[in-house]
Amino acid sequence: MEFLYEIALTLVPGVGDVLARRLISHCGNAEAVFKEKKHHLIQIQGIGDYLANNILQNKYTERAAQEIEFAKKYKIQILYYQQQEYPTRLKHCPDAPIILYYKGNAPLNPRYCMSIVGTRQATDYGREYIARLMEYLKNYEVLIVSGLAFGIDTATHKAALDCNLPTVGVLGHGLDRMYPSQNRSLARRMIEHGGLLSDFPSGTGPDRENFPKRNRIIAGMADATLVIESGMRGGALITADIANSYNRDVFALPGRFGDTLSEGCNWLIRTNRAALLDSPETLVEELGWASPDPGRPPAQKKLFVDLNPDETRIVEILQNLGTASIDRICLDAQLPATRVAAALLNLELHGVLRCMPGKIYKLT
Repeated sequence: MEFLYEIALTLVPGVGDVLARRLISHCGNAEAVFKEKKHHLIQIQGIGDYLANNILQNKYTERAAQEIEFAKKYKIQILYYQQQEYPTRLKHCPDAPIILYYKGNAPLNPRYCMSIVGTRQATDYGREYIARLMEYLKNYEVLIVSGLAFGIDTATHKAALDCNLPTVGVLGHGLDRMYPSQNRSLARRMIEHGGLLSDFPSGTGPDRENFPKRNRIIAGMADATLVIESGMRGGALITADIANSYNRDVFALPGRFGDTLSEGCNWLIRTNRAALLDSPETLVEELGWASPDPGRPPAQKKLFVDLNPDETRIVEILQNLGTASIDRICLDAQLPATRVAAALLNLELHGVLRCMPGKIYKLT
């Protein structure tokens, strides 16, 4: 049964995302983790006697099989982090989940991806800016990601759908329920033009501690995170901090002095944790998303006769994929990271490619 052991590994108490990857890397695959000898397991960093015994009890496959049947029944995709369909931007974050559950039709590796977060007590100021931003972005191939909570999240998803932009909600619970329940009809619209995503299996409730955890997915999936209205405490600032730790762009919408719902945004800007978000036009320019003049013929890509074999192979890969991370290039080119990094630097210096937000490379 596909993904049986991968899901089972996520169910073992004490095995988080980082440790799960370490186990898979050491043993070769998830099934081998459960069949490894105890004395080999305890040699892996982070695995002690208690956790090794817990893994080797192998009592989690039955629950994993139930989750697979649930996914089949409700047409939920199970995405393993080594699959091509898994969000590439997220995959390269050190604490990315090894398994995601996805119900929707929007590709999770779009040309551009933007996350928007903020307070659950959104004002007209925040909602109006979001509507203006979505109206401007509707001509771009951009996926809008948020958390489907009240306030800014809900305003973001609705405005994206109104502008025919695909939008994905990252949930802090399993896909067998909807929280808040008032967003049930909105969620149905999103499944038709976007999707719902979670790393929690069915049966997981909307527990308080789940929401900060899901914020790493919101930050990791996107080229940039936008904070639209936030106090000095809350999930939006957590998401911004995570995005910064991933070396992703962070922007914040400034507010009036003394406005408690803008204190967090102003603080992010003041402490250089976020760039000031003013006009949608400036935002797109900062991210390098500016569309070419539709009346202008496409520029001829620069070709150099002195490309070495490594550089030639990388150009061919990017011609096929459009965009790719350095890890994906290393994998496809079958080259060590040091050689790929050197070739990428030379190609970038010669204007053949450019590095986009999230360390994604694209031909110019």
